[in-house]
Amino acid sequence: MSAPASDIRLVAVDMDGTLLDGDGRVPEGLWPVLERMRRAGALFAPASGRQYATLRREFEDHADGMVFIAENGTYVVRDGEELASDTLDRALVADVLGRVRGMSHDVGVVLCGKRSAYIERDDHAFRTEAAKYYALLEHVSDLEEVDDDVLKIAVYDFGDAETGAAPALSEIARTHQVVVSGAHWVDVMNRGVNKGVALRRLQGVLGVSAEQTAVFGDYLNDLEMMDAAYHSYAMANAHPDVAARARLRAPSHLEHGVVRVLEELFPA
Repeated sequence: MSAPASDIRLVAVDMDGTLLDGDGRVPEGLWPVLERMRRAGALFAPASGRQYATLRREFEDHADGMVFIAENGTYVVRDGEELASDTLDRALVADVLGRVRGMSHDVGVVLCGKRSAYIERDDHAFRTEAAKYYALLEHVSDLEEVDDDVLKIAVYDFGDAETGAAPALSEIARTHQVVVSGAHWVDVMNRGVNKGVALRRLQGVLGVSAEQTAVFGDYLNDLEMMDAAYHSYAMANAHPDVAARARLRAPSHLEHGVVRVLEELFPA
């Protein structure tokens, strides 16, 4: 399940399908492990497609000193201070919105800004899905009129994102990243931005090597993160491409796999 820990100083962990359990909650067993990591001088960094405010809420009582790699690496924050960000051009935003509005299948779009996330579609089904990942979520009449720095555009496909929304955005993929980040989600970001790039920048700031880094992930937006750490764990429930890229395996998120591995790496 795990390799011997060689002075691990940084642990980056995806959330959905990785850390969170079957009820979408942080396992209670993580909290004592985090305290042991702090005492050992190791930093814990949630790395997710989720919004910074949402991540901060999940770790509210343990967030001091923690680094949050939010919005698939487009926004990195520590103790409320921005360490890095990458925003989209307004013309690209308008182009993507036009394409999404023209899709024939059932989709919704979230404009992910630094201050908040924004939606035009406000029916219960879509808002419920968006609210899972965006603690700050504002309904507006026209997303093109939003006055905020846009980090990412997230498209929710009520069908299968990999065969639906992602191919429909293939033209955008020629100039920008179109990443399938979950069974129903597709994220549009600038090229050269991902969790792996954000993690490498963080390693540089902290003076931490890949050999001193562990990562955990399950889906396609975790691929580059696997390359940034020697201790790279694919969850038992991971997408085949992620399993192929990782060096190691962790039990399923339903079995609290991240916590179980960390308990081995940072024993009581």
